[in-house]
Amino acid sequence: MPILVSHAKNRQKGSGLLIHLSILDQAPVSKGESPVTTLQHSIELAQLSEQWGYKRYWFAEHHSTKGLASTAPEIMIARIAAHTSTIRVGSGGVLLPQYSPFKVAETFRQLEALYPNRIDLGVGRSPGGTTKTRLALTDGVKKSLTEFNRQLQDVSYFLTDSLPAGHPYAGIKAAPLIDTVPELWVLGLGENSARRAAHQGIGYVFGHFINPERGENAFRVYRESFRPSAHFSSPAALFTIFVICAKTDEEAEELALSQDLWLLRVGKGLDSRVPSIEEAKAYHYTESDKNQIRENRKRMVIGSPSTVKQQLLELTERYETNEIMVLCNVFDFEAKKESYEHLAGMFL
Repeated sequence: MPILVSHAKNRQKGSGLLIHLSILDQAPVSKGESPVTTLQHSIELAQLSEQWGYKRYWFAEHHSTKGLASTAPEIMIARIAAHTSTIRVGSGGVLLPQYSPFKVAETFRQLEALYPNRIDLGVGRSPGGTTKTRLALTDGVKKSLTEFNRQLQDVSYFLTDSLPAGHPYAGIKAAPLIDTVPELWVLGLGENSARRAAHQGIGYVFGHFINPERGENAFRVYRESFRPSAHFSSPAALFTIFVICAKTDEEAEELALSQDLWLLRVGKGLDSRVPSIEEAKAYHYTESDKNQIRENRKRMVIGSPSTVKQQLLELTERYETNEIMVLCNVFDFEAKKESYEHLAGMFL
């Protein structure tokens, strides 16, 4: 069962929080591997993660990239939910600015009807890539990020069948008409997204794996600003982080070499496929590259089970949250599975 830890800031001595683990899957394609194989690996990993005791399995949404195979999280959710029985399955997240809130709500109500009490709808404000990619997603219609708050509120209304009188879409109902509702979460990187989630009473996901600097303030704002809603009666928060766990610190550091080079290239807009350890060792790194890798390391935890456990518990203490959503984008699938299994062995 999940490990019990104490959070001194908001718990009396002797009490604690159960730590839950979840997975965010970007479906990263390793060099020399087919996206077809990558997606089959995702199915296998989801099934294993359920056996290991993970709470959620979410899919990211990325477009026009040869290195990330998760382009339609709603399709992956349906496939994974059909091959598992208890783990929650969701999106992390749907690029809401590019879509109709009504369509998104109906899609996830459909999934909820098929798999009651197992579906999560995580949404993000990310525009979804280059300008050309964004226009292709909307068939040439320019969308404004300033509409995100309104879109998020509309998704909430449609999911809970609570459109107020006078709303432009009043009277419209998102089908199918069911008794359960997908959990609604907002992905964010700072105080603004935290406040947005809190004011609408929905779950908050902080992307430590993207921005490791603003988590404490974001979670504080979320807790202090939270308003109970039809979605959550109390604050619900988690953070996402890269984790590479192996039998020893040395083994984990070697596995991390491929992820280091992958992140470096992604940051430069280059090849987004995951390179092998051998390629990473042979790569010529400039001083600028080395500095960037050191910065990127702040977005991840790497080491043996005991090393990883200590660092993750420190983060849960800082963030005052009890759920960690992890990513492991190493080259070798067997090593990836072992990383998640080691992690589960320490917490679940």
